[in-house]
Amino acid sequence: MTFEAAVLVLEDGSRYLGQAYGARGQRLGEVVFATGMTGYQETITDPSYAGQIVVMTAPHIGNTGVNDEDPESSRIWVSGFVVRDASRVVSNYRANGSLDDQLTEQSIVGISGVDTRAITRRLRDSGSMRGGIFSGADAELTADEQLAAVKEAAQMTGRSLSSEVSTVEAYVVDAIGASIGRLAVLDLGVKTSTLNYLAERGFDVHVLPQTVTFDEMLAIDPVAVFYSNGPGDPSASDGHVELLTQVLKKGLPFFGICFGNQLLGRALGYGTYKLPFGHRGINQPVIDVNTLRTEITSHNHGFAVDAPVGEISQSPAGFGRVEVSHVNLNDNVVEGLRALDIPAFSVQYHPEAASGPHDANYLFDRFRDLVLENAKDNK
Repeated sequence: MTFEAAVLVLEDGSRYLGQAYGARGQRLGEVVFATGMTGYQETITDPSYAGQIVVMTAPHIGNTGVNDEDPESSRIWVSGFVVRDASRVVSNYRANGSLDDQLTEQSIVGISGVDTRAITRRLRDSGSMRGGIFSGADAELTADEQLAAVKEAAQMTGRSLSSEVSTVEAYVVDAIGASIGRLAVLDLGVKTSTLNYLAERGFDVHVLPQTVTFDEMLAIDPVAVFYSNGPGDPSASDGHVELLTQVLKKGLPFFGICFGNQLLGRALGYGTYKLPFGHRGINQPVIDVNTLRTEITSHNHGFAVDAPVGEISQSPAGFGRVEVSHVNLNDNVVEGLRALDIPAFSVQYHPEAASGPHDANYLFDRFRDLVLENAKDNK
């Protein structure tokens, strides 16, 4: 067996030599690590990873191959993929292809045979940073040329990526069972499992492009509004914040996840900031401050809301009382917001978590109950 050389270069000059994996070429992006031991197919097809090179901390990747049931979207979104031991054999009854072949088919440049533990420690200590994977002819570039390419790559801070991942045309996912009304979903990088869970709660799910106006949203006569997950810096999404501000003033029930949580924070008047290395993976412990129940949750975010933990505060934007409803037990980062005087809440993590865990799936029921209660109060 012959191997082609590849190298991962970080913007601090760190270099990790390995083997070409997937497509050959040069790919640049923000290098982050994901701690899930399963769910690599869900990870790479999550639109929230657009613009990022993902390092899998689990050592053995690809052993269950790929299938047509688990993707969270229609394509792979990661800019690059870094693994330690790429499986040479696919062994799962659901598989209809190999991860390596799928990466190649979709032109995703990867690298294997590197010390992902060392890379993770570097990112954990120094923070997420820009990087590049170089293979094929690009592996022959000099170290200085490769590093220069990395340093010329776009920073994630200040970057808006919603237009790259959002649907262009609106579409509908019909309610499963009796309908409780139309739900306006702003697609900022929504995942398939999210739409399915909302439809299972009785919503006729209208998925709208990120360019939708407030009047266009109202035209479908929604009973509520949902903001999805997505990539990029929330401080670069002023238009989505303004749209949400109008939603909140209208009194429509609102639920947001991940990027949607950050945008709710901004609409309520709080700031956002970039985390050193973010939360990514399916093993993040979060506490619900009301029930004191600890949930193991799925995450993928590099930004967070700057709101006071442990107290009820007044919305700087004039929407009344707000509490931080969920807190990360590892670092005390805000993981959820609940408005007490308007029908709106959000969480920073992913309650749909197709690859697990499912501790937070009840939040879709909570949203359904909020919508039904709001409709009853307005009769």
